[in-house]
Amino acid sequence: MENVYFDNAATTAIDPLVVNAMTEVMANFYGNPSSIHSHGRKARTLVEKARKTVASLLNTAPANIFFTSGGTEADNMAITCSIQSLGLTHAITSKLEHHAVLHTLQNLEKQGIIFLSFVQNDSKGNIDLQHLEQLLKTKPRTLVSLMQANNEIGTLTNIQTIGEICQTYNAIYHTDTVQTVGHYVHNLSNLNAHFIVCAAHKLHGPKGVGFLYINPTIKISPLVFGGAQERNMRGGTENIYAIVGLAKALELAYADMDEHKKHILALKNYMMQALKKHLPDCYFNGETDEDKSLYTVLNVSFPEMEMADMLLFNLDIHGISASGGSACSSGSSIGSHVLAGIHSNPKRPSIRFSFSKYNTFAEIDYVVKTLVAAKNL
Repeated sequence: MENVYFDNAATTAIDPLVVNAMTEVMANFYGNPSSIHSHGRKARTLVEKARKTVASLLNTAPANIFFTSGGTEADNMAITCSIQSLGLTHAITSKLEHHAVLHTLQNLEKQGIIFLSFVQNDSKGNIDLQHLEQLLKTKPRTLVSLMQANNEIGTLTNIQTIGEICQTYNAIYHTDTVQTVGHYVHNLSNLNAHFIVCAAHKLHGPKGVGFLYINPTIKISPLVFGGAQERNMRGGTENIYAIVGLAKALELAYADMDEHKKHILALKNYMMQALKKHLPDCYFNGETDEDKSLYTVLNVSFPEMEMADMLLFNLDIHGISASGGSACSSGSSIGSHVLAGIHSNPKRPSIRFSFSKYNTFAEIDYVVKTLVAAKNL
């Protein structure tokens, strides 16, 4: 078996219906959305139609959705611009966040713009909400940035509860929802969050496009200057093909969300059972219960072995794509900051398997068989 892809938390295959929607735009709509002539107006109509689609699915107003180049830019914009525009001097995050959040906040602290605090977490990656409240009680108005689902270990955080805590202490709340938009329902009309983000390529859309939701109760300055696009919030000509693809991908995700979740969750549970049966010495990093864990991610800790550093390579040789952590960190000699943050045994190799609607049970059988053979080398 070849081309077995279990790295969907890094990126997903583009849905053929999304490809069709994008290629139609590429072939027929080439005007600049900022131009006032008919070609430009047609392109502008596509952008605004996509914005309305996204807003409708998230139960918010189109004016609150701003298209970006992806999740990293959206995170950077939410964090940097809110701190600068709102005069915030303190931020709270966790040591388990994606580097789009961690590195942005650490850079702001290095510049002396903010003081950065880290909320505690347990060995499963759960945020200590009591500690969060303690930090908020003793600090000035704060930015809180905590992701909804960890991209490496899958542990879920209750963003509704954190939003309520932030509201109590008048904090600004940003949550990295890159791994959850399109996989869970987000009703922004009753969520006390000031920012959520999306990257289309995590939900079978194109790379290089995403969006930032900005709660209308706050106003921030742009991150990217140079034009009046996105209602003066992001300079640069809109990528209309990708924006249409994003909206189509999100529309498809919402239309079949329950069906896809049922299928993917069954795959995850099947793999957990198979691993426990054939590799009883392995265990799972992060939460695995359905209500506490992202159903698309399973992080497996394997027993110490001589060729531990070759385990991923061995899977690749057999046509299996998986990950040792965040794809954004691949090529780095530094181990996973998430696994270090939950004090996972560094001598045990860990692999993240992440699933999509296109995966099958036969593929899982093949992966488990390959892992068993690798352990016996």
